[in-house]
Amino acid sequence: MSFEKILIANRGEIACRVIATAQSLGYRTVAVYSKPDALARHVQMADEAVCIGPALASASYLNVDALLAACQQTGADAVHPGYGFLSENAAFAKACQNAGITFIGPDEAAIHLMGSKRLSKIAMIEAGVPCIPGYEGEDQSDATLLAEAERIGLPLMIKASAGGGGRGMRVVTDANEIPAQLKSARQEAASAFGSDELILERAVMEPRHVEIQVFGDRHGNVIHLGERDCSVQRRHQKVVEEAPSPAVDATLRAQMGEAAVNAAKACNYVGAGTVEFLLAPNGEFYFLEMNTRLQVEHPVTELVTGQDLVAWQIRVARGEPLPLQQDQVTLSGHAIEVRLYAEDPAQNYMPQTGKILHWRPASGDGVRIDHGLCEGYLVGSHYDPMLAKIIAWGESRDDARRRLIRAVEDTQLMGVGDNRAFLAAILRHSSFANGTATTAFIGGDFANDASLSGDAPQPSLWALAALLARPAKPHSPDLQAWHSSSVGAQPLKLRCGDTEHTLYVQTQQGTSTVQLGDTHLQLALESGQRVTINGVSAPYRFVHEGNQLWLQFQGHCVCFQDITHSAVAGVDKAGSGHIRAPMDGAIVDVLVQEGDHISRGQVLVALEAMKMEHSLKADCDGVVGPITLKPGDQVKRQQLLATITPADGSQESQ
Repeated sequence: MSFEKILIANRGEIACRVIATAQSLGYRTVAVYSKPDALARHVQMADEAVCIGPALASASYLNVDALLAACQQTGADAVHPGYGFLSENAAFAKACQNAGITFIGPDEAAIHLMGSKRLSKIAMIEAGVPCIPGYEGEDQSDATLLAEAERIGLPLMIKASAGGGGRGMRVVTDANEIPAQLKSARQEAASAFGSDELILERAVMEPRHVEIQVFGDRHGNVIHLGERDCSVQRRHQKVVEEAPSPAVDATLRAQMGEAAVNAAKACNYVGAGTVEFLLAPNGEFYFLEMNTRLQVEHPVTELVTGQDLVAWQIRVARGEPLPLQQDQVTLSGHAIEVRLYAEDPAQNYMPQTGKILHWRPASGDGVRIDHGLCEGYLVGSHYDPMLAKIIAWGESRDDARRRLIRAVEDTQLMGVGDNRAFLAAILRHSSFANGTATTAFIGGDFANDASLSGDAPQPSLWALAALLARPAKPHSPDLQAWHSSSVGAQPLKLRCGDTEHTLYVQTQQGTSTVQLGDTHLQLALESGQRVTINGVSAPYRFVHEGNQLWLQFQGHCVCFQDITHSAVAGVDKAGSGHIRAPMDGAIVDVLVQEGDHISRGQVLVALEAMKMEHSLKADCDGVVGPITLKPGDQVKRQQLLATITPADGSQESQ
């Protein structure tokens, strides 16, 4: 199975990751891209690139015919699918095989079997892999499911058989809710995956999510490379991953590793795969599912084993045996990874869009950043909001954690909102620091933590922003602010998020006094983008875009707006009846019509952005005004989507 040129059927950081290893092994690489991704980093890295369609994933990255045509056009004789998109699509693996193209992944049969939670669980039970008691039968009638739910008992987990990412999944703790939750899960599963097939399981409450990295070759060898702990999750989506797990000792690792290897052997597995388990508080573990691809979190395994898993994938696809036997696998130190997302944790994790104005990933001993970003790239609403993965290795878990906090805070990203403050707060939290965080951590311990959205900007940030808020004139010294030669106090009004402050700036002989309320700070801008504040010197970075100032300083990245001379604008207050898009996105459904009488909190419009669906609700009782939206329409942030005449007849001006 010789091949010379590899097409990467993906985008973003994983495409860049695969390209780097493939090129290091001497292979030519081909990138594919949708029209919005024409300037993306993976396109720039590859030896060749082919546009495969418009922004819509179904017309580009999920378009099998377009991908195969790109192979033919460039002479690519192998395909690496990355993760997501078509990576676990049995039909795509088969199509590559039929076209004489090597698919760098498992065989069609293994993908098909493990793609069904129902069929895979049956296979695992037969293979002796520990499974959660439940129902995975073919009879999907309401009567059977209700009877099985009663037999299993509460708490009950309802899962879409073809599901993933938490969609089509329900936890039921009240028997009276079972019929409604079955119906809801079925509807979501059918919409998301094209199948309404369900399985039922006894819910394991507050478990740890521990997965085993397995690898198989075509010579009958299957081994594991230790575990990863992925317990810190939000809405069943992983946020932090680490290796090894703080909850797993050598004995448990051997037991889980053996179970994972047996799971892989049961489907004659070839290539990289991950067997996921739930680890109960009592130490028992149960099969959850098997992912038949490279995982997002594979770097932590690479860092503690010293192995390149993409290189392993390529060698196995060539027909070579695994590079190591089980007794040769060793784990060294500890590695932790966090996912950098374009989202606002303070606003229910709402996806963010914008142009990358400045990007400088952190560096240093033990730090690794996997990303697909470049300055000038537009982060849109069409794809997953993950921007990069920030990973750190250390000799101990605390060494890795401490390095990772610094790497998160030192990573410079300006132009689009992100979750760095949220990630740093998680890593600092006592439950994470002591290794006790379970899948309930973010929704429980961390839900009401004030650090969820990061600390509010400190006076020093406001003061520095006041000096930098207006770009220097072209003839001015490197970093001198707009008022650098003024003597009298200059008022400046800035906004950050929902907070506004008026600051007074007075500069004499290169030193500025900034007043914020009762606080006075002494600042002096220095060359090389450093500032001295009250006698302490530190670096900063900033970028202007219109009246916005993006400022990174002492581990914080904040966007300020200069509103000193802004006209007073009408603001949509709570109860105004103006429903605006909170982000760029696409209309999924419009649930009301003009003239409908609606109640406060009623869902009016469903909006999708970055693979997430958001419900926009009425903020008052009233009557719906004209609506011209329809499913599929693209909308922009702050676009007016609907108006409601409040029940009292009043309405704010637009």
